[in-house]
Formats: sequence, structure tokens, C-alpha cells
Amino acid sequence: MSRNTLILFVKSPVFGRVKTRLARDIGWPQATTLYRRLTGRLLRSVAVDRRWRTALAVTPDHAVSAGFWPRRMRRIAQGGGDLGSRMRRALLGASGPAVIVGSDIPGIDRRHIATAFQFLRSHDVVIGPALDGGYWLIGVRCPAYARRLFYDVRWSSAHALADTLTGLPASARVANLPVLRDIDDAADLSAISAR
Repeated sequence: MSRNTLILFVKSPVFGRVKTRLARDIGWPQATTLYRRLTGRLLRSVAVDRRWRTALAVTPDHAVSAGFWPRRMRRIAQGGGDLGSRMRRALLGASGPAVIVGSDIPGIDRRHIATAFQFLRSHDVVIGPALDGGYWLIGVRCPAYARRLFYDVRWSSAHALADTLTGLPASARVANLPVLRDIDDAADLSAISAR
């Protein structure tokens, strides 16, 4: 039986390279600090659970060997192409059920990941919708389903989720997790801070 794989999509937490939309609103120092905190929280909260193996999918590729990632954690380069190409490649590299999450979702916890893998026992695809029309999690029961995802997606738009699922066959069983908010801009940050 193949083991569940959690793939965390992360960027090198370097000033000027992360949270560009947010940085336009609040400044580079604050956006970089926030990204580092969010990534650190994600690594502490969901990456260390023994119910799944965790891999960091890192961009840029040369940052795979950077010293700020946990030493014992498996790291893979995201590679080239748009976000969809990189996510498809990561899912195809898994040997069984696999879930991808981003690093800018403060509300995520282990229960969300465990529930996603539970859904993948009886569903082909699992999605964690985001308030903005995108998604904070996507997973597949087997890598073959990844071949049908991520084509012609209007990223960073209200259509990203719908576009992502367009390539699936009508018979595909899709499960939905709760809607969470990711942090893309100052409005998202304000909404989360207010809660």
C-alpha cells in the first residue's frame, strides 16, 4: 500500500521574492517577515505528522539545498513552467495519494490534512476552496488524475478552481474541504487579523 504524501509548496523566504502582491500593500520587510512566520507555522503544525510523509517543493530550484529548511525533510525542486505545470509534476512524482498545500494559509491544521487523505480513500480528487475562487489544497487519489488537472487555468483569479477541474472526466469523484482564506493582499491580512 502506498503511503500518503503531503507536498508543501514553498518559496525561498528571501526579501523581495515572496508575497509580491502583499508587499505592494504593506512593504517588503513586513511581507517577508509574515511569509517566514506562515511557513514556519506550517512546518511545525502539519509537516511533522507521522500519518503522512512530507516533501517540500521548493522554488527557486537552487534553494532546495538552502540552510533554512529543516534538515531531515525531503526537498524537491518545483522546476520550470507555470504553477499548474509545477503542481502536476509534483503530484505525478508521488507513488500514491498526494496532497499539495501552499504556505500562505494561516487557518490550516493537521485535521484538514487528515480529512483530505480520508476523502481520497473514496474520492479521486480533494479540493480545499479559498474565498477568492482559488484553492488552498488540492489532492489526488492516484497520480494519474494529476495528468488531467491544471490546464488553461486563469491563476490568481476567481476562476482558478473551476478552471483546474475542467479537465477531469465527468465520472471523477471530487470532495470539498472547508473554505479557508489565503493571504494574497492587505485585505486578506486585515480580514484574518480581525478574526
